[in-house]
Parts: sequence; structure tokens; C-alpha cells
Amino acid sequence: MPPKKEPAMSAFERKRLENIANNNAILSGISTTADKIIPKPAPPKPKRASTPRVKREPVKKEPARPTRQSSRLAGLEADSEVLKRKLDVEAEAEAAKAKAKKMRVSGDLKLGDITVEGRKWESSADGLALLKGLGVRGAQPGVRTFTDDDVKDTKDKGLKDLRLRMSGLKLYEKWAVNDIKLVPQRIYSMCFHPTEEKPIIFAGDKEGAMGVFDASQPAPEIDEDDEDADYPDPIISAFKTHSRTISSFHFSPTDANAIYSASYDSSIRKLDLDKGISTEVFAPSTSADDLPISAIDIPSTDPNTIIFSTLHGSLGRQDQRTKPSSAEIWGLTDQKIGGFSLHPQHPHLVATASLDRTLKIWDLRKITGKGDLRHPVLLGEHESRLSVSHASWSSSGSIATSSYDDRIKIYNFPSAGDWKAGHDIPSKEMQPAVQIPHNNQTGRWVTILKPQWQRNPQDGWQKFVIGNMNRFVDVYAEDGEQLAQLGGEGITAVPAVAHFHPTKDWVAGGTASGKLCLWQ
Repeated sequence: MPPKKEPAMSAFERKRLENIANNNAILSGISTTADKIIPKPAPPKPKRASTPRVKREPVKKEPARPTRQSSRLAGLEADSEVLKRKLDVEAEAEAAKAKAKKMRVSGDLKLGDITVEGRKWESSADGLALLKGLGVRGAQPGVRTFTDDDVKDTKDKGLKDLRLRMSGLKLYEKWAVNDIKLVPQRIYSMCFHPTEEKPIIFAGDKEGAMGVFDASQPAPEIDEDDEDADYPDPIISAFKTHSRTISSFHFSPTDANAIYSASYDSSIRKLDLDKGISTEVFAPSTSADDLPISAIDIPSTDPNTIIFSTLHGSLGRQDQRTKPSSAEIWGLTDQKIGGFSLHPQHPHLVATASLDRTLKIWDLRKITGKGDLRHPVLLGEHESRLSVSHASWSSSGSIATSSYDDRIKIYNFPSAGDWKAGHDIPSKEMQPAVQIPHNNQTGRWVTILKPQWQRNPQDGWQKFVIGNMNRFVDVYAEDGEQLAQLGGEGITAVPAVAHFHPTKDWVAGGTASGKLCLWQ
């Protein structure tokens, strides 16, 4: 049979084959073209020899990326296929490199193998050796720093009995801590009603709300066999008495039905518990004047007078029988006064704690200076390494302070009642008698820790309480001996605001969530 003739190639098929051949030629020539366009990186320059005193190994550096070249100078047209493919290849390479950097690294990592390159961080791994053996700084929730063994090992019988009694205080059980929410926001201040019949607690929060809780109310009767039974909440009264943070409470020394509250809204108010009326006792003459009040105290010898401190570094004295805006105000420092107290037995003596890192003692019996420079005479001062948060004066003449150098300092002034007006306290006597290591780093979300003395202890032992960042409340004696560390089940936040009942061994602690911890 005669051979079959090949069918004639159509123009379309011929064009297709030509395109395939052209594409193959382009693909095979990309690397050659790229070599012509992109110059090879220059060899790295030799490193300068190091000095004899410091020996450093040369840091490995990645080759420098080639400098971008103008396509026009390289002879490539903007719409050419070669340029488009070159850009695609470079984009894929950069994407692969970026993806590799974000890939999670599995397995164990040795610090010596993952140090950051560069002269600043050449000793990264070795630098960690300086941190070995250091103690833990910061809060360790639930970790006790005072245990039952400390109580058992006490040699002094009187101290041991006191430790056993204070450590025996139990957390309130009628309701769980999480169910006793006194105020909506973070608690800044607390106070016990002075009655000994039952514990009544007042709390003030960040936004000016005041909560009141009667802990003697009966616990609800619940059928434990009924899993669907609702557990009723405790009865808590709450009132919006201020527009900003309530910083301090104080009961009248002569009227148990009158409680005073101070606030950052620049006012002091008196609440009559019988009448249910809150009266403004002090406020600046105009609402435009800003004078945030940080603490208040009332002299035991003059219930009509209120002494207050401000965040502007001033101390004020207001006579309640005069107009609310008629207070005499003295500028004591350029920085805020975080807390102060009057000597309970000699209320002309004032101890202030300030952001200027000092504890200062002033005498209200002698006012010096003229005009805006008038102020009580300064008797003595002691400077700490960091700011002092509060100064609390006991009835026996001791001052307890808390400060951001992580110390509780106790100063003893047993002869303060004998001081003449304007007495100059020698610097030696202004030194703390006891310094107790204590974590006072509260941070942003926890209220500042402040020591609070029991004003009139029935047992004669001078003692104070202060919040513990490990979610406890610490109890200390006047000589610095720790008496107890109060805790319990269900405490999920730091009871930073701690307060002693004036006479009974009742302790209250308030948290940043507005909840109450009560020990009896």
C-alpha cells in the first residue's frame, strides 16, 4: 500500500509550537539573564583586629542583599516577560524566607544556641549566670511566709500564746468570699463600726460607692439534698456617696452613729447612720478647685476638728462648726502625701508619709511662716530609698510605715508626750527600730498596702495588720514579731486593704474585685 501522507500542519498548530519553543528558551535563559542583571555581592571586608584587652569572635552576618537596579538601565522593558518572571522569582524567594522565620520551633532550646546576634547581646547566655540563686520577687499566691512551725518554735510563752490566738482566727463561713461583694469596684478603704456587739464593715471603692455589711446576719437555711436550691446572697447596703475614689473612713470619737468619708472628689462627708443623711463637711469653695483628699483623722481631744491630707502634698484642718470651705490648708511638700495619722494620745503630733520618700513628724501646736508659707513646725524626718505609702501611729507611740523599698519600718517614740512645742527630734531617734522585709509591689491593679494598728487593744498588745501579696493578711506586733498570717479557702485576690477592729480581734480585708475577707 502506498504510504499515508502526513496531514498538512495548520497555521494555528505551527504558531502553538513556536510559542512553546519561545517559552522554553525564556525559561532556560532566566538564570543567565539574572546573572547579567544582578551583580554578585562583593566579598566581605576583612574585620579589624580586636584590641588585646577585649577578645571577640567575629559576628556572622548574612550576605548583603543586592542593591535594586533600574530595569531601564539593565535593558529591560517594563512589559517584558523576562522582567515579570524575574520579579515573580524574587517574590517567591522572599515569601519562603519570611515563612521560615515565623515557623514554630519544637523541642528543647539551649540558650547558648539561640542568642541574638550583634555586639550588644554577645554575652546574652553568660549574663543569665548573674541571676542564679536569687530569691523569688513578686507575688506567689497561696505561698505562706509564716507557718504553724513558726508558732510551734516560739520560745517566749507570752508571744507563743498570742501567736496561737491570732493564728486561730477563722475565715467567715456563713458566705463564701466570692459572695460578699461590698462594692462594685476595687476597694480603696475600709473601716469597722466601733461596736463590740457584732462586726459591721464599711468599704469604699474606686468610683465613690460605699458598702455596708453586717456580718452577724443569720446564714440562710438550705436543704443540702436539693441540688437545685438557690443560695441567697447576703444583705449588703451600698450607696454612691462620692463621685470619685473613697480614700479614707473615720468614726467620730464621741458619736458611734457618725462616720466620715474622704474622697478624691475633694470632699469630706459625714453620714448620720440614724437619720440616713450624708452631709458635706468640707469641700473647696468652687467645683473647679481640685483637691483630692488622701486620708482623714479626728483628734481624740477635739471631735469638732478634722485633719486631712491631699494628693497635692498639703495638710488641712477643718472646724466643722464653720463653713465647709473655711479649712486652713498648709503646703508641706511638692509631692503627694499618701497617708498620715495623728498620735492617738497626743493628737497634736502628725506623722505623714509622702512620695518624696520621707516620714515626717509635725507639731500642730506651733504654726510658723506667713501667708502661703504657713505650716506646722517640723520635728524630724527619715528618708527611705523609695516612696513611703503610709504612716500609722499606735496609741503607745510607735509609727509603722510601708514603702516601695519592700520594707515595713517601725519607729518608737515612747516619750512623745513629753515633747515641748517645736521639739527637735535627733536624727538618731528618727531611725527605725525594726525593719521587716515585706513585698509591697502592688502594681497597677492592687490597692497600695498600708499598715493599720488596732487602736485600743483589749489584751494590751500593740499590733497591726497589712495586706500580703500572696493573698493573705499579715499580723505584726510592735516589736516586729509576726503574730499570724490570715488566709483561707476561696480567697482568689489580694486582700490589700486590711483593717483591725478598734478593740476586738476582728480583721477585715478588701480586694480589687470589691469583695470582703473577714476573720474572727
